[in-house]
Amino acid sequence: MYSLSATLVIAANLGLSLAQTTVTVNTGTTYQIIDGFGFSEAFGFGEAVQSAPSSQQTQALNYMFSTTEGAGLTILRNRIAADPSDTIEPNSPSSPSGTPTYVWNDNDESQVFWSTQARALGVKYIYADAWSAPGYMKTNDDYEDGGYLCGVTGETCSSGDWRQAYANYLVEYIELYASAGVTIDFVGFLNEPEFAATYDAMLSDGTQAASFIPILYDTIQSAGLSTGIACCDAEGWNDQVTYTAQIIAADAEQYLARITSHWYTSQGTSPIDTTLRVWETEYADLDDSFSTTWYSSGAFSEGLTWANYIYQGLVECNLSAFLYWVGAQADSNAAGLVTLTGSGSSTVVTPSSILWAFAMFSRYIRPDAVRVETSGAPSNTNIAAFQNTDGTVVVVMINKGSSTESVSLGGISVSSVAAYYMDNSVSAPAIFSATLSGGSIAATLPAYSVVTFVLSHKSGDNAEVNTGPVQLVVHDLNVDAST
Repeated sequence: MYSLSATLVIAANLGLSLAQTTVTVNTGTTYQIIDGFGFSEAFGFGEAVQSAPSSQQTQALNYMFSTTEGAGLTILRNRIAADPSDTIEPNSPSSPSGTPTYVWNDNDESQVFWSTQARALGVKYIYADAWSAPGYMKTNDDYEDGGYLCGVTGETCSSGDWRQAYANYLVEYIELYASAGVTIDFVGFLNEPEFAATYDAMLSDGTQAASFIPILYDTIQSAGLSTGIACCDAEGWNDQVTYTAQIIAADAEQYLARITSHWYTSQGTSPIDTTLRVWETEYADLDDSFSTTWYSSGAFSEGLTWANYIYQGLVECNLSAFLYWVGAQADSNAAGLVTLTGSGSSTVVTPSSILWAFAMFSRYIRPDAVRVETSGAPSNTNIAAFQNTDGTVVVVMINKGSSTESVSLGGISVSSVAAYYMDNSVSAPAIFSATLSGGSIAATLPAYSVVTFVLSHKSGDNAEVNTGPVQLVVHDLNVDAST
């Protein structure tokens, strides 16, 4: 068989017979705005990085945030703890109108460290989410095992209605972070509200959430804060579809800034019916071992698998953000993007293949980019395109098949092209040599790979880039040595 390396080549010079498929990228047709990609360091998972030696700490942070050494992630999701050992209000003020006593340790299980570092390294959004209200505000008088917030639709408590007290509590958390120099951009008050977990957990449906949302909104506004409200971090996409419809029916969508969902019990396959931007805020391989395998069998822990999930979220569900569960932690399984093993100066920091799947999107598709129209991809190739605010056009191609795919790009005035790829032959994203010839670019996508192209327009051609179609000609390539 004839073998082609992972470099851009001019198809006309190959002298090969190719079955051609034309792909069009039309920057004149736009879809959702992209907020970014991210992760969480909840439950103290990030403490290993905070306490690591300087060089290993820097390495771990660079894997998360650097656009050259790591994934360039731009969203951090924090947990607002409800358990008495970590919450900012461990003791009940006896009644909803009682004066609360807040406790703050300036650390918040390493989340202050992570938030400060994240901002310094380019993170745009910090999302603080409460898994539950403190137990004394709930119908089961426990921060664990479900229970409802006292006072929401259909739920009463002998102690009274705690909705305003809960709103005050969340605003206090935001203000405590502000005192530490960290702005909280979005706040959530539920996490997997259909699941009565044996850790911080609070139940709700969309109608009950809607009875609290306006109270929280007014409390945030009265405090002079700009923090937006997110809801509801459902355990599965299908549940979030239902919650969102209930919130809209209760006329509470107007008070929200983002709709948020997890993908554990059901993945997204179509958009949620809402006018708001939608985030997938938690999904991960919770069961397998930590893995650096890019592709072997299509397993859950492999990088190519997650590249396709991210594509699915962005293109099929119109997601504005896609988040993994854990960023970096010690002795992680596949639920973490980065693992730290050993201790002290012997600490080893290792990135997973899933981190590199994120990198193929998040390094190059920056916050406030917009997804643009594509059509005509061959059966084994997922293609998505985005335009950044600086005018660059990013085209991500995922070859899901075992054969190479030859592609050529043309129809646009391009001053330069940069390309990067990830497959089994490299341990991290690598440069994919790009050559321009007569306004045309051509490439051979390796089997089981992701290739990301960043196209820069010529000076003075901005209008053409913004409104004109870009044609990508894609060929099925099976070349016998005798040709």
